[in-house]
Amino acid sequence: MRLLNVSTLRVHEFLDDRHIPAYAILSHTWGEDECTLHDMNNPNAKSKAGYQKIEKCCRQAIKDRLDWTWVDT
Repeated sequence: MRLLNVSTLRVHEFLDDRHIPAYAILSHTWGEDECTLHDMNNPNAKSKAGYQKIEKCCRQAIKDRLDWTWVDT
Protein backbone atom coordinates (compact mmCIF):
# COMPACT_ATOMS: atom_id res chain seq x y z
CA MET A 1 0.00 0.00 0.00
CA ARG A 2 1.29 3.45 -0.87
CA LEU A 3 0.73 6.22 1.65
CA LEU A 4 1.75 9.85 1.71
CA ASN A 5 3.68 11.16 4.71
CA VAL A 6 1.72 14.21 5.87
CA SER A 7 4.83 16.08 7.02
CA THR A 8 7.11 15.49 4.04
CA LEU A 9 4.48 14.86 1.32
CA ARG A 10 6.61 11.97 0.11
CA VAL A 11 5.18 8.64 -0.97
CA HIS A 12 6.10 5.56 1.04
CA GLU A 13 5.20 1.98 0.10
CA PHE A 14 4.23 -0.39 2.89
CA LEU A 15 4.83 -3.94 1.69
CA ASP A 16 3.66 -5.81 4.79
CA ASP A 17 -0.08 -5.44 5.31
CA ARG A 18 0.36 -6.26 8.99
CA HIS A 19 2.34 -3.05 9.56
CA ILE A 20 0.25 -0.43 7.78
CA PRO A 21 -0.16 2.58 10.09
CA ALA A 22 -3.39 4.49 10.70
CA TYR A 23 -4.06 6.95 7.87
CA ALA A 24 -6.46 9.60 6.62
CA ILE A 25 -8.24 9.18 3.29
CA LEU A 26 -8.70 11.81 0.61
CA SER A 27 -11.28 10.75 -1.92
CA HIS A 28 -12.21 13.61 -4.18
CA THR A 29 -13.74 14.60 -7.47
CA TRP A 30 -11.15 14.70 -10.20
CA GLY A 31 -10.87 17.92 -12.13
CA GLU A 32 -8.38 19.65 -14.37
CA ASP A 33 -4.69 19.49 -13.44
CA GLU A 34 -4.86 16.86 -10.67
CA CYS A 35 -1.72 15.27 -9.19
CA THR A 36 -0.94 11.66 -9.96
CA LEU A 37 1.25 9.32 -7.95
CA HIS A 38 4.02 9.95 -10.46
CA ASP A 39 3.64 13.72 -10.00
CA MET A 40 4.13 13.49 -6.23
CA ASN A 41 7.76 12.47 -6.75
CA ASN A 42 8.33 15.48 -9.00
CA PRO A 43 9.11 18.97 -7.64
CA ASN A 44 6.70 20.45 -10.21
CA ALA A 45 3.72 18.80 -8.47
CA LYS A 46 3.21 21.96 -6.41
CA SER A 47 2.28 23.87 -9.55
CA LYS A 48 -0.72 21.61 -10.25
CA ALA A 49 -4.15 22.82 -9.17
CA GLY A 50 -4.95 19.51 -7.42
CA TYR A 51 -1.92 19.79 -5.15
CA GLN A 52 -3.84 22.14 -2.83
CA LYS A 53 -6.36 19.39 -2.05
CA ILE A 54 -3.53 17.12 -0.98
CA GLU A 55 -1.93 19.81 1.18
CA LYS A 56 -5.24 20.53 2.91
CA CYS A 57 -5.77 16.83 3.55
CA CYS A 58 -2.31 16.58 5.09
CA ARG A 59 -2.93 19.60 7.33
CA GLN A 60 -6.17 18.04 8.57
CA ALA A 61 -4.46 14.69 9.14
CA ILE A 62 -1.83 16.43 11.27
CA LYS A 63 -4.61 18.06 13.33
CA ASP A 64 -6.13 14.59 13.72
CA ARG A 65 -2.74 13.25 14.87
CA LEU A 66 -2.17 11.05 11.85
CA ASP A 67 1.18 10.74 10.11
CA TRP A 68 -0.08 9.25 6.85
CA THR A 69 -2.78 9.75 4.24
CA TRP A 70 -4.07 7.82 1.26
CA VAL A 71 -5.10 9.81 -1.80
CA ASP A 72 -7.04 8.29 -4.68
CA THR A 73 -4.60 9.40 -7.36
